[in-house]
Amino acid sequence: MSIQGGTLGERQIEDFVRDGFVRVPEAFPREVAEAGQAELWRMAGVDPDDPATWTEPVIRIEGSAAEPFRRAANTERLRTAFDQLVGVGRWVPRLGLGTFPIRFPHPDDPGDAGWHLDAGFAGGKDFTEPRINLRSRGRALLLLFLFTDVGEEDAPTRIKVGSHRDVPPFLADAGEEGREFFELCGALDAAGRLDAPDRSVALATGRAGDVYLCHPFLVHAAQPHRGSRPRIIAQPPLEPVAPLQLARADGAYSPVEAAVRLGLGL
Repeated sequence: MSIQGGTLGERQIEDFVRDGFVRVPEAFPREVAEAGQAELWRMAGVDPDDPATWTEPVIRIEGSAAEPFRRAANTERLRTAFDQLVGVGRWVPRLGLGTFPIRFPHPDDPGDAGWHLDAGFAGGKDFTEPRINLRSRGRALLLLFLFTDVGEEDAPTRIKVGSHRDVPPFLADAGEEGREFFELCGALDAAGRLDAPDRSVALATGRAGDVYLCHPFLVHAAQPHRGSRPRIIAQPPLEPVAPLQLARADGAYSPVEAAVRLGLGL
């Protein structure tokens, strides 16, 4: 599925289906990113110019609907790209952004750098278990909004290229209840594999205002900060109107759905 005159070209959409992610440069204005930085420094109680205030390797701000984040999430470039990857009318507009992991150059291990994929809904007996199912209930895309410039030393998110196609077979027999987040994470070995050949690693680097649009099944990981300045991203989900449809009579599969079908050998 593509949209005439959209943000993404045909080659980028093909790359998304194959690799599981695409970077949209200048997805929102740099001045909006800078306004978002100021808001987050206030919320975190940190001075970005004073390393003495960088007392932890990572601080998380759970979310905010402040004006810079509403603006960042709703640019025309992003909305058109969401239509191209998820489908027109198949996603829920965002009113803000979060979670914001703010990472700092710090000698301590951040303790959260393992390979994983993000859960989409709460299930289990008491409806508190984070879970993932084949139709990606609750998550249409994983979004990585860069609010600071991110170089290779600045704790960029690590991405297992093509790993989203390894996940569907692991979920295929789990039904609507899916599999529990920690069960999936436990199945990932140290190389970030799900019983599949090892895959190359890409780094989510870029400039403030860039956004990575990632398949909801993409395996990814944090890493320690080895640079000199704090790094800020937002990593919210794009929520779907309904779960993925993997057997459409008209064959009008979105690129997100097409990638799942590819992983299933369909």
